[in-house]
Amino acid sequence: MNARILSIVAIVLWVVTIVVAGVFFIRGQVQPSSDGRQSIVLTESERNLVLTEMRGLLASVQGAVEGLAGNDMKRVAQAARPSGSAAAQQVPPGLMAKLPLQFKQMGMAAHQGFDELVIGSESGEPADMLLARLGNQIKNCVACHATFRLDAEAKVAAK
Repeated sequence: MNARILSIVAIVLWVVTIVVAGVFFIRGQVQPSSDGRQSIVLTESERNLVLTEMRGLLASVQGAVEGLAGNDMKRVAQAARPSGSAAAQQVPPGLMAKLPLQFKQMGMAAHQGFDELVIGSESGEPADMLLARLGNQIKNCVACHATFRLDAEAKVAAK
């Protein structure tokens, strides 16, 4: 009888743990902010890592625009490649757990968009199509920045 009760308790605890982990994975570590966006609360170093990655995405956009302006498709691919899906693999799991699902989806869409830009530029896609792809990348950036902000734990605690 005791083994059966212990088994049931263990299963219930396992299910609760999975549900809580799932909710945390979807919701992330967010709270409402005064400007109407969702505040993602990170450590200072995690926040700096995400902001550094965002600056890298912006540098890729700049390089791709310069390549398109000069009709240099090799430059477009060269600029876009560092921001492709491979860059997303470098994010620490602890940080990924704090990010809400929608943020993760937008981030992966951005990285995949750069992969598509590389493929398009290397396969001879016309510049106007590549520019349209780049426009979609910027729309994704604008949507993400309109939805989320990154706050450091220390600054949130001080409020």
